[in-house]
Amino acid sequence: MDIMEKLTILTNSAKYDVACTSSGVDRGGAPGSMGSTVGCGICHSFASDGRCISLLKVLMTNYCIYDCQYCVNRCSNDTKRVAFTPEELAELTMAFYRRNYIEGLFLSSGILKSPDYTSERLLKTLLLIRNKYHFRGYIHVKAIPGTDPALLTKLGMLADRMSVNIELPSQKSLRQLAPNKSKNDIFAPMKLLTSSIRQNSYDLAHYKSAPAFAPSGQSTQMIVGASPESDFQILSLAQGLYQKYRLKRVFYSAYMPVSDNPLLPARGTKPPLLREHRLYQADWLLRFYGFKAEELLDEEHPNMNPLMDPKCNWALNHLELFPQEVNTAPYEMLLRIPGVGVKSAKRIMTARRNGSLSFEDLKKIGVVLKRAQYFITCSGKLACGLKITQDGVMRALIGDKLPAENKPEQLSLFAPSAMLLKGEIRQCLGVRT
Repeated sequence: MDIMEKLTILTNSAKYDVACTSSGVDRGGAPGSMGSTVGCGICHSFASDGRCISLLKVLMTNYCIYDCQYCVNRCSNDTKRVAFTPEELAELTMAFYRRNYIEGLFLSSGILKSPDYTSERLLKTLLLIRNKYHFRGYIHVKAIPGTDPALLTKLGMLADRMSVNIELPSQKSLRQLAPNKSKNDIFAPMKLLTSSIRQNSYDLAHYKSAPAFAPSGQSTQMIVGASPESDFQILSLAQGLYQKYRLKRVFYSAYMPVSDNPLLPARGTKPPLLREHRLYQADWLLRFYGFKAEELLDEEHPNMNPLMDPKCNWALNHLELFPQEVNTAPYEMLLRIPGVGVKSAKRIMTARRNGSLSFEDLKKIGVVLKRAQYFITCSGKLACGLKITQDGVMRALIGDKLPAENKPEQLSLFAPSAMLLKGEIRQCLGVRT
């Protein structure tokens, strides 16, 4: 089999592994070497100068000894199996780089023979790329659960970022759908990476010549929709991972049916892309806006509102905290106002030192008044002509997201659809009474 046929199969198999993020490192070029990580990241990210960053995303092999039912590369699946040698993959990466097709490498693998054997092949590939070809660009490599800690440490010294995929949010789902895996196997390398990164930060602060260990940190991925866990369970797990393991990112991947297992969604079922999108929005609130998972969701309302983003949904359920006066509200509360982002909150804090802000000033600063106007006052006044009621704000925030038959319409004695906002839609939104 020629190398291009291998590449076609193994890049196609790698598409289910999600990790679109900027690199987080800033290593420049050096004489006699190729590549750098300045402004670099994963494919479909954009550098500060507007460049779209590209990356070779590929598996070392799609052979796998595990039988994870949600995975297209499971050992029980009848599919064509191929494997790159470390030499082939290193040469291919550098050939693509020289042609300006890529700026880095995202390398994962099925489990060939054993976790240690697979990791040794990954390590040999990275050694060739770094030492033989002197490549200084971005490399993200997967840490295989069950691998010897010494091998993981060597991989971390060569990679910019490492990740251990949790995949399913609970031990029960892992037991049913991935019997070869357990949470302990996954958390062990995650814990090792966390402690190694922390120790390396100390070493770099005291010794300039200390080698960097995974300077861009670690991440993980969870599959959404393959198992019955709620958004609340998924978001609570992500919150715990950020707190305990200091992850850079948790990625959420809408499950695309690739199996006929009765425990999984049937083939042809559409992936829950909107649910994935809402989880990313909520994840952003956890990382940058000071929210907690239990503030956004709870046992009574365990899933995201499909018609409204999590921040607006939270604000609508806590109207007792609003409106906030933008000229006096603390920074932490500004961040919780729909339509106000981190940058615009900082601009408000700076601008209001020079005088009171008006709605027109907020618009110039970058506040999205279409959403924010229902939750703020400027110098004690609401936006002109605005009345704040829960149903009214709900109608305005949903807007054209309502299904056609559920949109607000002129009241009629005979058309019951106008009452839906007080019934079915209200229930769908999870608005608490």
